[in-house]
Amino acid sequence: MAKLVSKTYGDALFEIATETDRMDEFFEEACGVRTVLEENTQISKLMSHPKIVKEEKIQIIENIFKGKISDEMVGLMRMIVDKGHFAEFRSVLDYFITEVKESQNIGTAYVTSAIELSDSQKKQIVARLIQTTKYVEFEMHYEVDAALIGGMVIRIKDRVVDSSIRTKIYDLSRELSKIQLKVGECAP
Repeated sequence: MAKLVSKTYGDALFEIATETDRMDEFFEEACGVRTVLEENTQISKLMSHPKIVKEEKIQIIENIFKGKISDEMVGLMRMIVDKGHFAEFRSVLDYFITEVKESQNIGTAYVTSAIELSDSQKKQIVARLIQTTKYVEFEMHYEVDAALIGGMVIRIKDRVVDSSIRTKIYDLSRELSKIQLKVGECAP
């Protein structure tokens, strides 16, 4: 259900941004509203409180955001509150932001390595990703996980390239166990 809500409202916002040629403006607003909601958890608590009626919730949204962001974004927030989907509003913003990046060929990559990568290594990874994907730019997220032993894991959307030593050892042990089973099967 949440995925359907985020796609429906996110696509609607994307369509409005495209039709009005205000993609950059809406993108900045979506990022800003998402930051406000992350930093002020009380807003989400108010919006999900069962004893506060929808009209009051809509008034809260208007008091906080009207005049600070576009009428379209405030209208979207009002509609989401009115339909009782405010709990999914962050996922709507995330979906919209991802769609804008996709439309501009900006990829998001998550790189996990066994050790901290140097700036030079990071530049090489970005250059290689640009060569091998449709993207012209990347938003990079780096993480260190010593359990990988060596190598790295790169994730872009639902695609994963795993060249970690840990995975290679695991794959090798699986292959060896298959060989042992076959040898045992052939014994008289």
